[in-house]
Amino acid sequence: MTAETADTAEPADGTGGPDGPAERRREQRGWYFYDFACSVYSTSVITVFLGPYLTSVAKAAADADGFVHPLGIPVRAGSLFAYSVSASLVLAIVLMPMAGAAADRTGRKKPLLAAAAYTGAAATTAMFFLDGHRYLLGAFLLIVANAATAVAMMLYNAFLPQIAEPDERDDVSSRGWAFGYTSGALVLVLDLILYSGHDSFGLSESQAVRICLASAGLWWGVFTVVPLLRLRDRAVVRGGGPAGAAGRGAVGSGWRQLRATLADMRRHPLTLSFLLAYLVYNDGVQTVISQASVYGSEELGLGQSTLITAVLLVQVLAVAGALAMGRMARVYGAKHTILGSLAVWTLILLAGYFLPAGSPVFFYVLAAAIGLVLGGSQALSRSLFSHLVPRGKEAEYFSAYEMSDRGLSWLGPLVFGLAYQLTGSYRDAIISLVVFFVVGSVLLARVPVRRAVAAAGNPVPERI
Repeated sequence: MTAETADTAEPADGTGGPDGPAERRREQRGWYFYDFACSVYSTSVITVFLGPYLTSVAKAAADADGFVHPLGIPVRAGSLFAYSVSASLVLAIVLMPMAGAAADRTGRKKPLLAAAAYTGAAATTAMFFLDGHRYLLGAFLLIVANAATAVAMMLYNAFLPQIAEPDERDDVSSRGWAFGYTSGALVLVLDLILYSGHDSFGLSESQAVRICLASAGLWWGVFTVVPLLRLRDRAVVRGGGPAGAAGRGAVGSGWRQLRATLADMRRHPLTLSFLLAYLVYNDGVQTVISQASVYGSEELGLGQSTLITAVLLVQVLAVAGALAMGRMARVYGAKHTILGSLAVWTLILLAGYFLPAGSPVFFYVLAAAIGLVLGGSQALSRSLFSHLVPRGKEAEYFSAYEMSDRGLSWLGPLVFGLAYQLTGSYRDAIISLVVFFVVGSVLLARVPVRRAVAAAGNPVPERI
């Protein structure tokens, strides 16, 4: 099927197509459900269970000095999870330009979204077999699932400019995050019941964890059906720029597409400036999310039930936080609201460094603070970037965005892992992340977002 005969429903002027606002709202509701589907991977797998569990598996396989040796490389067992996250994001850098090129050349984002989502869901479900000394299997499945998540989220985010008018994108993006945190909270309640009562269910602790990991993959796969049924592919808008030319032979020209996209972004330097700021501060956000449970279990000596409860608190408050920050953006603008959230993130890390070991109450307070800013800072960043994307180049620009979101967020986990490897202290590792929020805030403050939206050829919302 050619690009021009892809499922067309919306003209290039963005007025909503022949189906009008009702059809756009229908797609938005379907779009929310991908957050509902995949967010359990972030919460149950990355944030709660896999970090401590993979670390324990690696420690069981370690030598007398506490090192494992994947591919003959000495790695401290406590750093394996962080290094695996970093490696997965490097793999995502290779894959996302190919997917973005294919999506923009053909206009067929849905099949690519399905392929990425179900690859990630299958790898996550296979984590049920992670036991004994199989730390290499765990690292491999983590790398595959995390890279697939990044590709799928890039394609998912690229739908946002097509299904939401400029003035409604903050709300639509925030609702998507709220859906995700709602599903994360629901699944964590079930996980807490299973894990806390594993003896009464006739399960060992390890079996309970592996069931929680695998069920996240099943949940992801089942609810991905909803957005695949409701979202529609659009005919390609030919921009005639260098990126359009590079779209030919998408799979084979993924890196050529990326180079063309970056070259095209040079004509939109303010968009590029926002991406740089986002790359820096989001690196800190992603690292905190992925390493929080390891910090809580290994440095603070907290039990798995405490960690589950804390992350459940994050999920519940993140729903309210995402919606509240969406409303704040209507009053103060997305940029100023994000800057406020980054100041809170900095304070959270400083407080985390001094957090006393064996004190779940203080850990819950910190979790509550994270919940209030987590969803909103991510949702508003996504909606703000959607205003900076030239029409017809959504997938390729969101490929670059997703690289900033996940694909280039390898530096934070790498710094975290190196800090622990060199010092043996997770406190030193966590405080090293402050620099990402400070530098990111300075870079974001320097971006004139209203000029950036106009320069991209998009209508400027009243508040941004």
